[in-house]
Amino acid sequence: MFIGCTKELKNNEFRVGLTPDGVSALVAAGHKVYIEKGAGKAAGFEDSEYKAVGAVIKKTAKEVFDISDMIIKVKELEPEEFSLVHEGQILYTYLHLASNPAFAKLLIDKHIQSVAYETIKDRDGNLPCLRPMSQIAGRLSIQEGAKYIERSFGGRGILLGGVPGVERGTIVILGGGVAGTYAAKAAVGIDANVVLLDISASRLAYIEDIFGASVTTLYSTEENIKRSLAKADLVIGSVLIPGAATPHLIKKEYLKLMKKGSVIVDIAIDQGGCCETSHTTTHDDPVFIKDGVVHYCVGNMPGAVPYTSTVALTNATIKYALDIANKGLRQAMLDDAGLRNGLNIYKGRCTNENVAKAIKSKYIDPLTLLD
Repeated sequence: MFIGCTKELKNNEFRVGLTPDGVSALVAAGHKVYIEKGAGKAAGFEDSEYKAVGAVIKKTAKEVFDISDMIIKVKELEPEEFSLVHEGQILYTYLHLASNPAFAKLLIDKHIQSVAYETIKDRDGNLPCLRPMSQIAGRLSIQEGAKYIERSFGGRGILLGGVPGVERGTIVILGGGVAGTYAAKAAVGIDANVVLLDISASRLAYIEDIFGASVTTLYSTEENIKRSLAKADLVIGSVLIPGAATPHLIKKEYLKLMKKGSVIVDIAIDQGGCCETSHTTTHDDPVFIKDGVVHYCVGNMPGAVPYTSTVALTNATIKYALDIANKGLRQAMLDDAGLRNGLNIYKGRCTNENVAKAIKSKYIDPLTLLD
């Protein structure tokens, strides 16, 4: 198979879809890999490293798209790339179609075979290609939240970990999944007061087993959310329904309950955000203030640490890339139900139920199209 990887165009997105090690694995399996010139430079990978493991360097993204059967990326296509994809091509990347129906329509209309990292499942029902980025985003959420609560950014001007004789800040985490758990680790590490809410009693028990008395766990109800928001200095929104739009747990009117200068970091913004007042921001313009509350809603948080993120992402995604390349998309999907869950668009139809609901498209069981 001919496989391509191009430079990311999203604002301040420094990650790249393949490391040289990932290229090496594909080439060793007999595939041809094309890398756009300079695609990995911002993540710390030079063209010479790719060439050394067998990649062919192309000058432009168009050259890579034109020759490739499968495109491996990090983020969804930007409008400048819409004209580059062609019918029948495999697009393997984070798609986040629930919050981008126009992009979904393009993939449907062009019959792009679209495989989304964020909906692939393993045998245990986990999300292996989303997990490493959730880990990074969880840790980064505390780092960024601590920064933007500084007075110079419109925040309350407090030190979340406190000092002797001064009370510590309170960090409230909505959602106890992978991102929420890693946010809790970072929050405990800076000695903040930490409260975590989730709708799963078993998940709350797991969090308590890990952190003990360092984290207060609460069942996520409307009243518990409102009470927690009123006490919060920093709120981390880490709610996830795979493939679906994120529910708005923080209603617009709840902002009036919060302290002036408190901060919301909405990790869930890729899927629409869990705060009603959130909208996507960028690394070069990351925050806005609404009703006195600082909102940080960067849509590609792990892009700020591209070397770590790229290596972690390729480690997770290369297994499935090899399956698709070695077997062909159809057979790979038939052989692995978890990978099949990552198939969002196929033959011009929406083949993931949560995505279909979010973009108001008819859902088609992928097995009916693959057989």
